[in-house]
Amino acid sequence: MSINGKVAIVTGASRGIGRQVAIQLAQSGAKVVVNYSSNQGKAGEVVKIIEQSGGEATAIRADVSMVSEVEALFSETLERYGRVDILVNNAGMLECMAIEDVKEEMFDRHFAINVKGTYFACQQAMKHMAKGGTIINFSTSVSGAMLPTYSVYAATKGAVEQLTRQLAKEFGPKDIVINCIAPGQVSTELFLNGKSQELIDSYRRMNAFGRLGEPEDIANAIELLVSGKARWITGQTIRVNGGFN
Repeated sequence: MSINGKVAIVTGASRGIGRQVAIQLAQSGAKVVVNYSSNQGKAGEVVKIIEQSGGEATAIRADVSMVSEVEALFSETLERYGRVDILVNNAGMLECMAIEDVKEEMFDRHFAINVKGTYFACQQAMKHMAKGGTIINFSTSVSGAMLPTYSVYAATKGAVEQLTRQLAKEFGPKDIVINCIAPGQVSTELFLNGKSQELIDSYRRMNAFGRLGEPEDIANAIELLVSGKARWITGQTIRVNGGFN
């Protein structure tokens, strides 16, 4: 599934799933833009790993909740590499909270990063992505379940699923496919933060394999979707969750 010479932007790529996606896309031959919002050191580590394996990557800072910075991310990518072929909208925020504890700032921040950031990155892709490109957005398998404290997060991801579906017909004439990956519970810092071992163990029991997913499980699915073998799949939400729901 070689993607030699293609240019990929992976948002939120300094850690977790984004980090693994960036590394695996580089291993498959892509030139990778490792986007980060604040942790320059971690982003630099990802670039170093890619370069040490013979790949090509660069780190570009941008807060995807701000349209001007999304625009700058694409401008810098085009200035450096001259094209964009793959966009992985991985950057996201997850904070679990009961409805009575949700504050306006927390609500707005979730939608700014998870929905607004994804939407306007897609807008830049419409303007600048090469014909035959691929866009991967991120939802969550929680949107197919009913779990307490996930209401705001799941709402943002439901919005991402719908914008992915609606945009497929707009991107189609440019031969650009756009799909949504909906991971189950994955062993990342974002997911594990603030959860008790008892709660984590309960999530393990919810899927068919009795384990948490790993970032590689999600990156492997994305590798398939960005390959030439998946050009007839667009506007879909694909649940990569070990049979969670």
